[in-house]
Amino acid sequence: MSSKPLHIAFNAAKRMSASDAGAGVMLLFAAILALVLANSPMGRLYEQVGSQTFGVSSIGLRLSLREWVTDGLLAIFFFTVGLDLKEEFTSGILKDPKVAILPIAAAFGGVACPALIFVLAIMPIGGEPLQGWAIPTATDIAFAVSILAMVGKSLPRQLRTFLLTLAVVDDLIGIAIIAVYYTDGIHVIPLAIAAIALAAFALLLRKGMTAPYVILPCALLVWGFVHASGIHPTISGVALGLCVPASEPWKGGKSMARNVGRRCAPFSKMLIVPVFAFFSTGVNVGGWSGLLEQLRQPVTLAIVVALSFGKVLGITGTTMLLTRFPVLALPKGVHWPEMIGMGFVAGIGFTVSMLIGELAFGAGSVLDDESKIGILAGSLLSASIGTAILVVASRRRASKALKEDPSQ
Repeated sequence: MSSKPLHIAFNAAKRMSASDAGAGVMLLFAAILALVLANSPMGRLYEQVGSQTFGVSSIGLRLSLREWVTDGLLAIFFFTVGLDLKEEFTSGILKDPKVAILPIAAAFGGVACPALIFVLAIMPIGGEPLQGWAIPTATDIAFAVSILAMVGKSLPRQLRTFLLTLAVVDDLIGIAIIAVYYTDGIHVIPLAIAAIALAAFALLLRKGMTAPYVILPCALLVWGFVHASGIHPTISGVALGLCVPASEPWKGGKSMARNVGRRCAPFSKMLIVPVFAFFSTGVNVGGWSGLLEQLRQPVTLAIVVALSFGKVLGITGTTMLLTRFPVLALPKGVHWPEMIGMGFVAGIGFTVSMLIGELAFGAGSVLDDESKIGILAGSLLSASIGTAILVVASRRRASKALKEDPSQ
């Protein structure tokens, strides 16, 4: 039997794992599969699998499978976020304040405006629903960059850089919100032990001691004691990522942070985030009538509006305001229609939004289910509008380039 088909399939899978578009496809597939299973005769089995508990009770680590994914696997995803942040602040786009100030400010506008819209919409109800104010503030890097990669081939590279910077800062703000607002109480002793283990982890890496049997136990200690401290353990992933050196060459002339990030990124994008999506998006909506009823709920509607229109208003509004100053301008070659399209794409919430929803309302609660429907509907609407605008902009650019140079 010829090995050629297997070789082709392997190469295709390898290219897919390395691409932003491939990560988006996997994430979308996992979300759709979860929704189909949750609304099928296998819905009960789907719930039972996610609810299975295992672990060690004596140290507070007997968790359900869903909790292991949210608290454990997702910490690895946030580790890669920490690596990206370290790299960008040390030698990347966030190092130069002149380049970074506009997308950073736009990120803050893109957080504040959706949060304000949500609060204004929910304020007449008050009570527990207001706890979800941060749900529509997040931008899902994997989905947003995937769409730009798929539809924006003729768009300037600076637009992708702007979106990446915005999304990275957005993640940083989201992490801060989770650490400060969605932490019920902090136990000082476990947190102090976690800090000591984190310092040891950083020192080992500085000394070049990178053997897995040395650094993995240290990282697990950090995660375990952060979990015990009451702070959401995904924060430990960010802290560990920020400890990885990024200013000095390590292997192949690249920093340790970049090398580790490139190794972890495919695993994070193609496995961890889709697995989280699979266990987080499975909401039984009760058929079309149930879905329509869910879409009429205040929390659902508030999230849809805040994601779909709050994000683009916050991002483009802040950018328009700041570009009135002579020292600031849009990235070279980028036009306003493309910025607006990118602003809609940034309204794709998903991973961090789902996590915040579970922290705000409790996994599996009625309000959590409503928030998930809102996140899915708002993200879909944002993606559709943003994609349509960017496709038109990309085609116009391609047409213009062809007229100027028919040989292309």
